[in-house]
Amino acid sequence: MNEDSKSTVTVDDIDYEVGQDNIQVMGLDIHNPVFVVSGGIIVAFVILSLSFPATTEEFFSWLRPWLTDNFDWLLMIAGNLFVLFSLALIVTPLGSIRLGGADARPDYGYLGWFAMLFAAGMGIGLMYFGVSEPLTHYESALGGVTSEGGVRTDWAPLGGTEGDPGAAQALAMAATIYHWGLHPWAIYAVVGLSLAFFAYNRGLPLTLRSVFYPLLGERVWGWPGHVIDTLAVFATLFGLATSLGLGAEQAMAGIEFLFGIEASDANKVILIAFITAIALGSVVAGLEAGVKRLSEINMVLALILLLFILLAGPTLLIVTGFFQNAAAYATYFLPLANPFGREDVNFLHGWTTFYWAWWISWSPFVGMFIARVSRGRTVREFVTCVLIVPTLLSIVWMSTFGGAAIDQVANAANAALSEASNDLKLFIMANAFPLTQIISFLGIVLVVVFFVTSSDSGSLVIDTITAGGKVDAPVAQRVFWASFEGLVAIALLLGGGLVSLQAAAVATGLPFALLLVVMMVSTWLGLRGERYVTTPATTSAG
Repeated sequence: MNEDSKSTVTVDDIDYEVGQDNIQVMGLDIHNPVFVVSGGIIVAFVILSLSFPATTEEFFSWLRPWLTDNFDWLLMIAGNLFVLFSLALIVTPLGSIRLGGADARPDYGYLGWFAMLFAAGMGIGLMYFGVSEPLTHYESALGGVTSEGGVRTDWAPLGGTEGDPGAAQALAMAATIYHWGLHPWAIYAVVGLSLAFFAYNRGLPLTLRSVFYPLLGERVWGWPGHVIDTLAVFATLFGLATSLGLGAEQAMAGIEFLFGIEASDANKVILIAFITAIALGSVVAGLEAGVKRLSEINMVLALILLLFILLAGPTLLIVTGFFQNAAAYATYFLPLANPFGREDVNFLHGWTTFYWAWWISWSPFVGMFIARVSRGRTVREFVTCVLIVPTLLSIVWMSTFGGAAIDQVANAANAALSEASNDLKLFIMANAFPLTQIISFLGIVLVVVFFVTSSDSGSLVIDTITAGGKVDAPVAQRVFWASFEGLVAIALLLGGGLVSLQAAAVATGLPFALLLVVMMVSTWLGLRGERYVTTPATTSAG
């Protein structure tokens, strides 16, 4: 294939104006039929779920195990492909392409940029699982310490060393970091890079259908594009609802722990409604005044909490644990990523495939949000920062909170920690530290602020998709989506709780995984076309 034929994958002479197909109704800027179809189905889902909670719970209780039992291999293979694709972009010449053109410069400094992408990508999850997941793996799910002090050897891919509790901790931390390291951030990097490239370098609307232009051509403006964007809305909304539901569960557990207010369904609904109202204010304020400011507040509060646990807890163990855990992650990476012949079915289905589906369902939201704040970065800079820096921060976070929790259990310093529910483990662990009330309250505040950041970021993203790629759609439209994010979270909580939340994430993430695999191919073609078109021009200009 010669250079001329390679350049045919570029997107040239596109006669499309963002928002040209929209209609204005009652102050809304509707991209028909994406807004109508997705909005109508979601409204119907909320009504039916609230009307028949028992049926909703029964359906989702069946749905999640059926999906994970039959399609775990698909999610595992897709996750591995995203990591390989992202690493390839870092080392190939395509990494030198700048998002927005050769003269583009970043709109945000590194600190603000990192704060926004990290808060949007992981916030509530790190608060919910930072203590509970490492401790769960340490005690039971894999390599757990037995009652005789030995190490379970029933996790076939890795096994364990009988009589060595240190091996249990290594396995537990490796598995935890695997779920919060390269794989989720590679998913976000693929979507974010694809959207940023086709929006800033090709002038296409900032919406999922644009990424498929090299493969579908003008058909992306027809029904294939409508289907892609509608699926993106569903995935984003239900992925967000899962996170918001988990956040509400944890915040309410903390409120009950500190103030004695019962963590009833009614109080959880009130809490979600209250936080959604706060999110609405941030949504109305917009990206710069609302989301960016809240993201920076998140980072400061998270850093304070992290430093307190680090300094007041087993400091040396946590610091050395960072390097040991990173090494364990590297050592066990391939067995953990193996999609075939696994005997650890409970771990694979209960944790990994759920996480991968959750991250994938989040990817339109996080990817588009990252794309909106990443203009001016090179492909190599973008992928490296989105992939490597958050992975390192996740290792620090899990090593600090998970390491402190495991130390308390291993030394019998906090008997209640093992018995506590997942949404309460953070606060029970903090109970063994000085200034318990303050630290627990800070944890609740962090969950709430992460909740708000995710909600208003997601609202901006869904609003952009349903407005055909417009980034300045009417405020009333943002309010509509922010409100329904809260309502979907309420519907899922009342219709089965955590089981329904997780099942909804898997159900929307699974079909979207296929779209993301095709998206990688389309992005590769677009980047190759950019290189072959721009390189000769640059050379001749020199």
